[in-house]
Amino acid sequence: MQNLDAIFSPESVAVVGASTTPGKTGHDIFANILNGGYKGILYPVNPNAKSILSVKAYPNILDISDDVDLAIIILSPGLALKAVKEAIEKGVKGVVIVSAGFREVGGEGLEIENQIVSICRKAGVRVVGPNCLGVINPISSVSLNASFSKRMPKPGTISFISQSGALCTAVLDFAADRDFGFSKFISIGNKADVDELDLLRYLHDDKNTKVIMIYLEELRKGREFIESVKEITSGDRPTPILVIKSGKTTAGARAAASHTGALAGSEAVYDAIFKQTGIIRVDSIDELFDYAIAFAYKNKSETGKFGRKFPSGNRVAIVTNAGGPGIVATDMMVSTGLKLAKFHDETIDALKSHLPFTANLNNPVDIIGDAAQDRYENALSSVVKDENVDGALVILTPQSMTNVLGTAEAIVRIDRRSHKPILCCFMGIVDVSSGVKHLQEHGIPVFKFPENTAKAFGALYKYSKWLNRQHIAHFTLTHNKKRAAEIIENLLAEGKTYIAELDGIELLKCYGFNVLSAEIAKNENEAAELAENISFPVAMKIISPQIQHKSDANGVILNIDSKEQIKQAFKKLGERAKKYDPNAVIEGVLIQEMSHPGDEIILGVNRYPVFGPLLMAGLGGIYVELFKDVVFRLAPIGRNETRRMLQSIKGYKIFKGLRGRPNSDIQALEKSVVSLSDMVTNHPEIVEMDINPLMVHEEGKGVTVADYRIVLKALDNNPACRKRSK
Repeated sequence: MQNLDAIFSPESVAVVGASTTPGKTGHDIFANILNGGYKGILYPVNPNAKSILSVKAYPNILDISDDVDLAIIILSPGLALKAVKEAIEKGVKGVVIVSAGFREVGGEGLEIENQIVSICRKAGVRVVGPNCLGVINPISSVSLNASFSKRMPKPGTISFISQSGALCTAVLDFAADRDFGFSKFISIGNKADVDELDLLRYLHDDKNTKVIMIYLEELRKGREFIESVKEITSGDRPTPILVIKSGKTTAGARAAASHTGALAGSEAVYDAIFKQTGIIRVDSIDELFDYAIAFAYKNKSETGKFGRKFPSGNRVAIVTNAGGPGIVATDMMVSTGLKLAKFHDETIDALKSHLPFTANLNNPVDIIGDAAQDRYENALSSVVKDENVDGALVILTPQSMTNVLGTAEAIVRIDRRSHKPILCCFMGIVDVSSGVKHLQEHGIPVFKFPENTAKAFGALYKYSKWLNRQHIAHFTLTHNKKRAAEIIENLLAEGKTYIAELDGIELLKCYGFNVLSAEIAKNENEAAELAENISFPVAMKIISPQIQHKSDANGVILNIDSKEQIKQAFKKLGERAKKYDPNAVIEGVLIQEMSHPGDEIILGVNRYPVFGPLLMAGLGGIYVELFKDVVFRLAPIGRNETRRMLQSIKGYKIFKGLRGRPNSDIQALEKSVVSLSDMVTNHPEIVEMDINPLMVHEEGKGVTVADYRIVLKALDNNPACRKRSK
């Protein structure tokens, strides 16, 4: 049911609730459609009016003799329900409900909204809203402004989706100031029926949409959203998606037993979704527009064909007539994953032949303030031909001798001949307006400030990496899913929900994890005997339900290599535990085999409603919450996403033989993450989990679980839950 043509390209529209009073929503929406040059037939519906703005009004939508494709409803909830029923009887194919008072207020409003959706779904009619701004299609063949925004944007190739109607009007005003055009513009309000995913699928198939922008507050779909959007942003016809997500700084983490639960939060979930789908996240409305301009970049080659331009790498050349802005651009490039290209000797020679001796021939190329268009053309042409250059930034500050339009014309000529992206920064407003207009008319991105230009280029490079990501063969892993389910059921039947120490060892082994040998000692003599059986050296860890993070209580002693030391350590651990929490119940001391040396990693899981299990990986051990060098993905993930996940850890270089250290067993680490993903996907009773640390040994020697904790929750359909409820 993704076909939304009746909403965006209707041949006839009925405004139900049209008003004769200017300033009322029903009047203004009707006026906006009428004055916007709508190419179809428009019908106002109002039982108390003969006409609205000189157009004959109808008492009821059923009184209209001709077919109606789209009903715009501007009525209170109770009346809106009646109007929807009549619209369906009339045979409409789409409904937009602008009015408020539905889900957002709860109670009867929510009930009516649900009734409307149920009725429309049975009839195969799609609904936008309620509580929304409306929809706009500026394309000249439609020219529909079915919204309460007076401003009809100019046609373009960018579509905008927003959950906020108020933001939409501001965005339209901002777009007009920047001469920014749209293909489709939609406010989705309560998302009773049509949501972001429906619109993304529709706009991906829309021949007029090349880039999609979204203002997002929350998603109601998880795995389906990820799989569908991944195809939209890559696949055979990739459509870039830019998102500004509200609430980025909200402290979404909840109190939890695990490190993962403490570090994860709602924003970690959304960051994971964006990374797994190739969505580019932006930080501001201004940045949203900057990136959209860059992504809408289309190159008309000398053959007359249009095509997208993305950099094949991150090596950028800068050509500028002012040193300062070039330095600003360089600084921003470094922070966005770009770097200055190093020119070949031939390029330096070419620059030397065209530029004055006072020019800087190295990158950034400073062609000096008195540069005319020929100097720009020769310098830019030289650097984009260099095979070490993946794209260029051109910065122009208007001097008295600067030919702004001529320089823009030169840039267009070079752009047509090159497959590499060229982004421009013409600093100023009035003095550079002729050049800016010429660049915009030819589809070349142009910005006011060098830092904006560099960030936009960085976004292009980020998306290019997504499009060109490698796909390696998946692991073939064998798990004992049946036995793991039995273990979980037995633990829950015994009332155990917080699992640590010995209870979860077999469960981890079912998914291929290598776990250290361990036993629990109740006294110091038993501890000495167990240590000898395990073989020295050993580790000792306090066991207490009140001490979930042992390091907090200094409850771990490592590398103990004699019986005498075991007995002394047993006493120390007891004393430390009581000092940490006088009420702590000491159940014993874990005597555990010492792991071979390795890098300490934390793997974890936190389960979220709608989205499911959120996986975490990062540098582990006792400093995990101090450095917080962790990354997140939503399960299930395979080897490819696991590799990208691990490579995004800031300290990833540690695994690659940093400063003469041996390489770590990265493949074994990748298998562990995939196994963890499989484990929590297969067993929804696991709601929270830490493996910390997971010791990653040198290449070829695998990984070892040194410590872990698992939190279980019985499901309603779990036999263990039913046993306890009897």
